[in-house]
Amino acid sequence: MSLSAFSTCELSDALLRLGVQSAGYIPDITLQAGEPICGPAYTVRFVLASDQDAPKLSEHFVDTVPPGSVLVLDAPKNTKNAVWGGLMSAGAQAKHALGVVISGRCRDLAEHRQLGFPVFARGHSTVGQSPFTRPSAINVPLELFPDGDSTFPPTQVHPGDWIVADEDGVVCIPKELEMMVTELATKLRGIDAKCMEDIIAGKGVKASFAKHRGIK
Repeated sequence: MSLSAFSTCELSDALLRLGVQSAGYIPDITLQAGEPICGPAYTVRFVLASDQDAPKLSEHFVDTVPPGSVLVLDAPKNTKNAVWGGLMSAGAQAKHALGVVISGRCRDLAEHRQLGFPVFARGHSTVGQSPFTRPSAINVPLELFPDGDSTFPPTQVHPGDWIVADEDGVVCIPKELEMMVTELATKLRGIDAKCMEDIIAGKGVKASFAKHRGIK
């Protein structure tokens, strides 16, 4: 069974049991357009346009995305402009990318929906990249933090890690944990199915959890 067979909730439960503190969850990112996605990460780091020291890309990052990838974009914290728009969705779709996950904002929602290209983002904006931000690096590790002040741990995203996104949220599965997560998620799904059966039968949540999950 592949990771795409599981919900993000099931995958987070498995990751938490495997010791991933954030459960792979990338907070505050929701579905803006399209359908669920599952694929390897192609990462892009943005910087403030005023940062003259950060590297500059020689090509547009959308033109370099490998087929079958999920773009993961990290915008500077608290920026209000979008770092992704309808033309980028068209370009990524032409490159056979599976979708985009944005730790930041997007715009042109109607265009993404018309294209049927999956877009997950923290929010949206009417304002584009320039003159506020610019892409600076591709295929680099990202550390994605929750919005605002939070004790919730950040999630690390490395190139090639698995990204699964659906209506519940976005989860990153480290590529080295793929097999263990798949096996554990399958086991946990069976346990939850037994809990659901007993709860529907009126046996109670506490008793069902104690019986099948070992929670007293």
